[in-house]
Parts: sequence; structure tokens; C-alpha cells
Amino acid sequence: MTAFESPGLGVYVHWPYCARICPYCDFNVYRARDRDAAPLVRAMLADLERWRGRTGPRRLASLHFGGGTPSLMSPGDVAAMIEAADRLWGFESNAEIGLEANPHERAGFADLAAAGIERLSVGVQALDDASLAALGRDHDAAGALEALELARRAAPRVSADLIYARENQTLAGWEAELKRLLDLGLDHLSLYQLTIEPGTAFAKRRERGGLVPPADDLAAAMFETAQTMSEAAGLAAYEISNHARDEAHRSAHNRLYWTGGDWIGVGPGAHSRLGAHAAGGRLAAVAAARPDDYVAGVDAGGGHAVETLDALAEAQERALAGLRIVEGLDRAALRAATGHDIDAGAAAGFAAEGLLALSEDRLALTAAGRLWADRIAFAVAPG
Repeated sequence: MTAFESPGLGVYVHWPYCARICPYCDFNVYRARDRDAAPLVRAMLADLERWRGRTGPRRLASLHFGGGTPSLMSPGDVAAMIEAADRLWGFESNAEIGLEANPHERAGFADLAAAGIERLSVGVQALDDASLAALGRDHDAAGALEALELARRAAPRVSADLIYARENQTLAGWEAELKRLLDLGLDHLSLYQLTIEPGTAFAKRRERGGLVPPADDLAAAMFETAQTMSEAAGLAAYEISNHARDEAHRSAHNRLYWTGGDWIGVGPGAHSRLGAHAAGGRLAAVAAARPDDYVAGVDAGGGHAVETLDALAEAQERALAGLRIVEGLDRAALRAATGHDIDAGAAAGFAAEGLLALSEDRLALTAAGRLWADRIAFAVAPG
């Protein structure tokens, strides 16, 4: 077994507050109201200090602000987090510093960029006003387009998120929305199929019969349309839901998740992963979910539940994530990190169906296989 080498280290900052909670969202989020952000920011900065003690002297490949709605953060607080990360670790020369932005906060995009954000990921979600209202968004289509324009003026790298397979959405309607977005000439798109997650407002509506999502065959046609139209516009898929103009515009932070890299998560409910079984065990941590509990936990010297994943659990995580990217799962890296390999029998079966490209050191979904990504990934993951 070759020596394990981590693909990099990133920091994820979870900002849990939103102006409103979208009915499809199952993230760890809370209404912003008139909350005082200072205690949470102070706790996250202290948390970073403690994580530096665990990682030792490394350089950061990425720093990502997610949520929640991190565009609600003050530029000063964003700058403080960036400055702390730079002081504690320092950034690689091509490091990515990104933030997920809500179109409603578009007037502040320039200030966020001035604070150090170089990649803005704008949550457009739809370019249809009725759909935006149904999704619980606080912007309309015109506001989303204006937000993208302001983001492009402010930051060198801009991405847009769009949701498809929405209730009452037609294939023609999806094609029109996607064309409208592609015509803007963005360098990165994230195109997500709407999933009804347990416990969300949408799930409760569906249980009552008040929400009927598109049939599976229509959702599959929308996925295939997204792949075809995006590739024709020069934004080929490099991951199941993500499309980029070229390698330079791919998400560096998300790549850490997909390739078994290390990341530190600060903020309520944030997850962390460090190390590998081959190097003594992969550390897995999750922060206290409620903001007050997180702040109190950090103040007391903790704030995270920490465990060491066994080799099989780590291998399963790496396999499920690694199959999502177009290059596929690096089997040699999987074996080096965990001592485990994929279920070769299951993989061979899918390869015979034309759903997987299989070799001794790599396993990748074919274009046809992407439609069945989750089912295939769970079947071939080490057992």
C-alpha cells in the first residue's frame, strides 16, 4: 500500500442565520431576526484557534462561507474570519475564498469582495417569479439577474445555483430558464434537482397531498437536458450537479469533500474531517447545532462531538463522495487511506451495463451512469 497523502486542507464557516427559512431546506438554519452576531463570531474565531492546534502548520487550499445565508454577515466579520485563517495557517497561492450569497443582499456584494471574498456563489434557484415564491425565496427573477451582474462586477469568480424538478415545472420551462442563465456567459453553474427532505415544510405538504413533484422520468429528462445544454454552452459537468468553463473555475473547496481532503468546520452544526486511517485514524467532528449551545461549548473549551472513524466507515465516505466527480473514484488513494477497496463484483456488473468505467485504479460513472449515481455508489461502496 502506498503512503497516504491528503489532497489539501480547507476551512468551512457555517453561518446559521437566514432572513426566512425556505420550505425545501433541511440545513441547520435559524431565523436571523434581531440576533446579536458578536458572540457567534467571537466563538468561531476562538474555534479556529483551537483547530490550529490539531492541524499543525499547514496551508489552506480554501475558505468557504456557507449556511444559512452568509451574505447576511457584516463585511467586517467576514474580513475578521479571513484574517484569522491567514494568520493561523496561511493560504496557498491559488487558494479559493468563497461565499454563498442570496440575491436579496446584492447591494453588499462589493463590500464582501473588498473584505476578501473572491468567489461568490449566488442562490438564483429559479428564473420564474411564481416558482421563486413557491420556493419561499425573498427575491424575484429580475432581482436574481441584477444580483448576478453585481456579483460579476465585484468578484473575479461567480457561480449561480438553480433548482429543477420543481412542482408544476415543465421540460420546456426548464429549458427556457437554463438557456436564459447560460446566455449570461457565467463560468460556473450548480444545477440541483429538488429533493423533498424529511422534516421540511415541503415534506409535510407532500404528506398531506398538497405538493406533487414531477414524475421520475420527467426529472430524469430535466437532468439530461441540463447536461446537454450546459456542455453545448461550454460548461461541461465535472461533478453530478456542477458545471464549469474549465478547471480553473471548478470549486476548489467542494473538491476537498469529493476527493477525501481535510477540512475544518466552525459554526453551529459544522462538520470536520482530518487525517486518514492509514495515518492513525480519520478524525470526524460535528459542532453543536444550536447557536447558543455552540457558543457555550466553545467558551467551555469544546463545542464539537469528536470521534475517530474506523477504516470501513472512512472508506464508505470516500467512495460515496469520490464517485460524484467526472474523474471518478481514485481506488489507489482509497486503498492507501483505508486499506479497503470497492465491491469489485458490484462494480463489474454496472460496468457490463455500461454505467461504470472500471479499471484497477479508478472507477467512474459513465454519462448513462450519472442518472443512477446514488444507487451505484451505495452498491459499490466497501461493505
